[in-house]
Amino acid sequence: MVQKYKFGKPFPTEAVVEEVALQEGELPYLRVEQGEKLCFSYHLEQEDEVYGLGENVRGINKRGWLYQSCCMDEPNHLEDRHSLYASHNFLVVKGTKLFGVFLDAPGIVTFDIGYTHLDEMRIVFEEPDVMVYVLEGDSILELVKEFRTLIGRSYIPPKWAFGYQQSRWGYKTEEDIYHVAKMHRDNHFPLDSIYLDIDYMERYKDFTIDRERMPHFEEMVKKLKEDHIRLVPIIDAGVKVEQGYHVYEEGIEKGYFCKEQDGKEFVAGVWPGKVHFPDVLNKDAREWFGNQYQFLLEKGVEGFWNDMNEPSIFFAQDRLDRTIDEIAAFKGKNLGLDTFERFMGLVGGLANNTEDFKKFYHQTENGTISHDKVHNLFGYNMTRAAGEAFERLCPDKRILMFSRSSYVGMHRYGGIWMGDNKSWWQHMLLNFKMQPSLNMVGILYTGGDIGGFGADATEDLVIRWTQMALFAPLMRNHSAQGTREQEVYRFDKQGILRDTLNIRYGLLPYLYSEFMKAALRNEMYFKPLSFVYTDDGFASQVEDQLLAGDSVMITPVFVQNARGRYVYLPEEMAMIRFRSLQDYDTKRYPSGHHYIEADLGETLLFVRKNKMLILSEGGEYTDAVKTDYLKVLAFVEDKAEYEWYEDDGMGKDYENPQNIRKITVSADGACACEGRPVRLEVEML
Repeated sequence: MVQKYKFGKPFPTEAVVEEVALQEGELPYLRVEQGEKLCFSYHLEQEDEVYGLGENVRGINKRGWLYQSCCMDEPNHLEDRHSLYASHNFLVVKGTKLFGVFLDAPGIVTFDIGYTHLDEMRIVFEEPDVMVYVLEGDSILELVKEFRTLIGRSYIPPKWAFGYQQSRWGYKTEEDIYHVAKMHRDNHFPLDSIYLDIDYMERYKDFTIDRERMPHFEEMVKKLKEDHIRLVPIIDAGVKVEQGYHVYEEGIEKGYFCKEQDGKEFVAGVWPGKVHFPDVLNKDAREWFGNQYQFLLEKGVEGFWNDMNEPSIFFAQDRLDRTIDEIAAFKGKNLGLDTFERFMGLVGGLANNTEDFKKFYHQTENGTISHDKVHNLFGYNMTRAAGEAFERLCPDKRILMFSRSSYVGMHRYGGIWMGDNKSWWQHMLLNFKMQPSLNMVGILYTGGDIGGFGADATEDLVIRWTQMALFAPLMRNHSAQGTREQEVYRFDKQGILRDTLNIRYGLLPYLYSEFMKAALRNEMYFKPLSFVYTDDGFASQVEDQLLAGDSVMITPVFVQNARGRYVYLPEEMAMIRFRSLQDYDTKRYPSGHHYIEADLGETLLFVRKNKMLILSEGGEYTDAVKTDYLKVLAFVEDKAEYEWYEDDGMGKDYENPQNIRKITVSADGACACEGRPVRLEVEML
């Protein structure tokens, strides 16, 4: 059951797509405090757990910290941070009571979940305007499904986007791209796409190509696609201020950029220097900006990633001018502690200063509104611009799209990657823990940059991270210029990395099937143990293991130099220790706590009782993965049934009943498949 309550004059975010009747009276569960700022509070009992908030720092259970919904360019994902790139104001409280709440407010919202006081949750709004949706049900999974139905179906990418993807900020020329492709193919590392960061553009201008660096761009796209490799270019939020640049001139002519109060275009600084931001909250401007993607679609591009769309602001021009004048006044002076800190603070206060959000405005169907009041909607609507354009420009074809910044509702138009992480073991674990909370808000196509984006990766970190990412829908190795090059062919233990990537392609039938069922049924692909094993008192304590789909529990290694790890099994399960797609051993383990060895080249996963894992023979790209033969690894006591979803991977005939087949394995090993025929080889675990 969903109940809706209104406070103030909420801005229509269009996060919710289902009609819900507005209720009168008191807000259920939460106490309302109408003081200096609107605040909702809730008393937390000792056993209460709090889940949700999508992309944010810390653990799966969010209790014990102060979080903020304020989309920010925040590369240092440390424990002392309060927000990252996204704002997902949905949470579930489980304990003495069970309920969910979505706070549809596009401005800054603070969630004090047992931080100031251990036994109190306080939700404070900078603006007193919010639409509140309260959800009730019998389980967390029921609440999540109810919420996901409320906000609409998750974005579905093309099947090739589930293959391995290679990226680096620093691929500057066609020769660089061809070299990456050649090294993967020559050394038999599976690969489906290569990414283009900002260097492919002409002086960092959106929807342009640097013809000196990439003079044969169209031919390169075609040649790589013939080798089953797609190019995926970046699109940034800021449009360069430059006479003669068609996107800039069209935007000025039509009034499609965000403006200051006096009507002049707001000037910020990002990669190209001075930029304007497209007013993507304006319906006409959003359509205009979305149509710009046609420039690259016409060249054969089939995927994009939207970046810097919080929006990231290196500087606001007026603040930069004042800062330069103030810094000049320090010349020749003796800088003591206070004056030196002020000097450093001037420069440090330039980038992503929230005061600058108040300086520019959006023209919406509901009137003019200051950016600070709707800040968290920008990245959502930039990606929405692209998604809506793809429906107009190529309606029968799936286009890969994911974003850095997001708000609830953007999940209908694209996925996300988890931002500019570091080559730190703790960030690998953080990315892992984010997956279920992102699934809760509808973001299924997601993953963290393998090996870490910033800092220098170690070989064992890249190996363990690749193993962890085997079940992540978005499996991309990405790093920053100036850091150690971390493509898989750069390392000594290429055999381990090759075998690990081969396992990914063997898993594709299962991974794709589970993703599609989760998307089409408004369910979770990644689940914490406690969401399924609801009567197990210890399950909620386990945050470094996840259920991936219906059949499998994954248990990556997150510690450097570790040769194994502790695993908690809420029930008897069958372990598979993969060394390669063909080389693995299995063993049944009873419920309880176990230490299980896992050398550097070994990946552990567990098949649940009366469940099965389906495997293909793999391939070096997704189009090479055949599904007319499957190996079935089944843990059967009575009977195991598996609903296998498969389609062509590019079209949108999702509801076709021929996409579903049912595989059944009985305790004696007998196997049957309803639907289109497939040859099955069963191995009992």
